[in-house]
This record gives sequence, structure tokens and C-alpha cells, in this order.
Amino acid sequence: MLARFLIRAMDAQAVWTKPLGDLTHRFLHWLFHLMPPVRDLLNGRWLGHPLHAVLTDAPIGILFLVIVFDVFGEPFAALVALGIGILAMLAAALTGIADYADTDGRARDRATLHSTLMLVALLGYVISFWLRTGKGDVPPEAVGTSIASFLILAAGAYVGGDVAYVLGNMVSRHAFRGPGTRWIALEPAELELDGTIPVGRPVRAKLGANGLVLVNDGSRILALHDTCAHAGGPLADGRVVDGQLECPWHGSRFELATGHVRGGPSVYDQPSYEVRRRADGGWEARRSPIGR
Repeated sequence: MLARFLIRAMDAQAVWTKPLGDLTHRFLHWLFHLMPPVRDLLNGRWLGHPLHAVLTDAPIGILFLVIVFDVFGEPFAALVALGIGILAMLAAALTGIADYADTDGRARDRATLHSTLMLVALLGYVISFWLRTGKGDVPPEAVGTSIASFLILAAGAYVGGDVAYVLGNMVSRHAFRGPGTRWIALEPAELELDGTIPVGRPVRAKLGANGLVLVNDGSRILALHDTCAHAGGPLADGRVVDGQLECPWHGSRFELATGHVRGGPSVYDQPSYEVRRRADGGWEARRSPIGR
């Protein structure tokens, strides 16, 4: 019952989160795609894990200590924790903004609400820090502001959890896909008259229940899962660039030979497949070993 109420409350904010999110997203998408190395650093491609998720727990834990230190009458410790917590919030916000630049649909509306709540909480903590600075005794309004800010922070964290766990933003689209060991009949959507796969461009194919994208580089057939690990974009609609396949939605790049991610915003590798010709002239494929 509480969950349904909270969902309705979040959905009701779409009146302002959608137009604000669309406007903000256009600018941030343009900005971060001007500097791919910075985007990849903040997304966490180098870590193989979304960096925002790594950093978000730090400010929550640190800023909870502010309340603890206030309760036990340790004003200096509370001030130090508050300063560190503010810096941790800024670091988490920067990585979150990078993720936001490639977030679409309902997840973007939720992320707009999440970031707004976090910014309000951050402002409250800055005010609390200013009220405490240079004073021996902590003013009651400084304590009240930090407590109110923590409640807003907790609400923002709840919305952020909804973005990740309910809407699957920055979650690998292949998290539960098994490796497979059997060769299965492959059905390319396009073939040349001699039964070969067209050279130099992405071609869709079906492998049982899975959709694949095939690229004939002239000497071998390279295959990846068609669903981009980042946000589910159709890789078959992308383009081949220097032996990599670029997603048409957000520009993630995957090495065709291995599926390894070479450019964000994806932080996950793409499932790759082995392809071979059957004796009867058809095609078959199987999933390549994970970690190849």
C-alpha cells in the first residue's frame, strides 16, 4: 500500500520533471558527448561498474554521522563530517549527471526528481555548514536544517533506487543471459545469392529466442547480441567504426571480435557469438565463453 502511494506521488511530479528533464537532458547530452573520455571516466567504464552507484553510499553514511555527533554534543566532529559529506555529495552528483546525459523516458523523469531532491538537500547542508562555522555552540537552526536535509536526502535516495532497481537504468541488459554451449541454427535476415552474409555492414539474425547482429569483415563472421547492454538499443541499426560496433542510441562502442566495451556510456561488455557455416550451406552459432 505504501509502495503504491509513493509510486503515485512520484508519477504526479511528471508535470514538471518531464519538461525540466527534457530541457536539461538536451544540454547535458550535447556537453558530455563533446568529451567522451570525461564521460567514460564519470560513467565508470574503466571500472566495469557504474561509478555513481559506488559513490552514492558515502555521503549518506557520512551525513548520518552529523546527526549522531550533534546528539552526542560533538560540534567539531559534526562540522568536519558535514564538510566531508558535502564534498562526497558533489562527487556523487557529478557522476550522476554523466549518467543522466544518456537516460531516456520514464527513467529520466524519475532521475530529474531524484537530482532535484538531492540538490535541495545539498543546499540545506551548505546552509547548515555556514550556520555552524565560527561558532562555539551549534545553533538549533543548524541542527534542524541538517536533520531536514537528511530526510530530503533519504527521499532522494529512495527515488534513485527506483531509477536503478525498478526502471533498470545503468543495469546490464544481459545480466541473466547464460553462456550457452550448443550450436544453434542461425537465421540471418539478409543473404547474398550464394548464401553468404553481406560484407561490411550490420545484418540482423535470429538465434533461437535471441536477436543477433552479424558483421562480415571479409574474412570471418563476427556476431554480437543485438540488444545494447546499456539501454537496450538495437545495435543492428548502428555503424561499424574501426572494428567496433556503435550503438545508434547513445554511442556506446563494442569490439566486434570480443564484445568488449570500448566507449561509453555502457560500462558492460556485449555478449559475443561464434558463427560457422553448416555442411548444408546454412549457418549456426553459439555464445562465446564469458570473459573471452
